[in-house]
Amino acid sequence: MTASQAIQHLGDDKELRIYVGNFGFDTSEQEIRDAFEAYGQVQEVSLIQDRDTGRPKGFGFVEMPTSAEAQAAIEALNGKEFTGRAITVNEARPRQDRSSGGGGGGGYGNRGGGGGPRW
Repeated sequence: MTASQAIQHLGDDKELRIYVGNFGFDTSEQEIRDAFEAYGQVQEVSLIQDRDTGRPKGFGFVEMPTSAEAQAAIEALNGKEFTGRAITVNEARPRQDRSSGGGGGGGYGNRGGGGGPRW
């Protein structure tokens, strides 16, 4: 095996995170796992829930150990009916860094100091 073939081979074995959306709110992790296991090993299924209510949001993520298996699942399941709805299945985008923005707080601006008469 040449060096370039080895690098390409390593790329084929890269774990892939898959976005799954538009499934019914009553869909279980096991139902998602079963659908994806038809195309290969599933390492993890995580369904996203509303932080306040704890109810499912209708989307989640599936992790598969090889990109070849993940790609087969994406091609087979994207747009297919699943639990009564056409689901969206594609490679998940990298997570956005949420550390910037928001927050604020702290400090009280230029409020004081300096003696002198108040009125």
